[in-house]
Amino acid sequence: TLSKCCHAMVAVIYPFTWQHTYIPVLPPAMIDIVCSPTPFLIGLLTSSLPLLRELPLEEVLVVDLVNNRFLRQMDDEDSILPRKLQVALEHILEQRNDLASDQDEGLPDCKHGPESSPLNEVVSEAFVRFFVEIVGHYSLFLTAGEREERTLQREAFRKAVSSKSLRRFLEVFMETQTFRGFIQERELRRQDAKG
Repeated sequence: TLSKCCHAMVAVIYPFTWQHTYIPVLPPAMIDIVCSPTPFLIGLLTSSLPLLRELPLEEVLVVDLVNNRFLRQMDDEDSILPRKLQVALEHILEQRNDLASDQDEGLPDCKHGPESSPLNEVVSEAFVRFFVEIVGHYSLFLTAGEREERTLQREAFRKAVSSKSLRRFLEVFMETQTFRGFIQERELRRQDAKG
């Protein structure tokens, strides 16, 4: 369960990629890594929780997957995403409960296998739509320079969004390494490339 959840976290941020420390299941002997001042996504077994509580943690979100609750929060979880997008994402993800119960009742999708089940498709599609809503207009603001290099017109890109809450989110999101890596990859692509 732990490993699957960590892999799912990395998968749902598509088309972005996780560019930092990623350890789906951390051996207890290496627990000091969680004190690292860099971003990380790390899975810990329940047996490591007593060790975790003894460490000086800074900005760390800890989720107990067994009991479906937060053990440690940053207290900004409800204010990061624009409320309208958060509600829409939650509404779509509520469908997963129906699909999950259908799968538990033995209705597997034999044609596609477990990795492309209806549940996976609902979750993946929900997050792709979410990211398209937030940054899907980026290509309109990639302009070619003198030597055919493309550059994102950052301020115009942000201001093109009519929602004030989404513009505030974009201000923060555009400063992340995840967004910078995504845009840098697009800027370096040849303008005439297919695909």
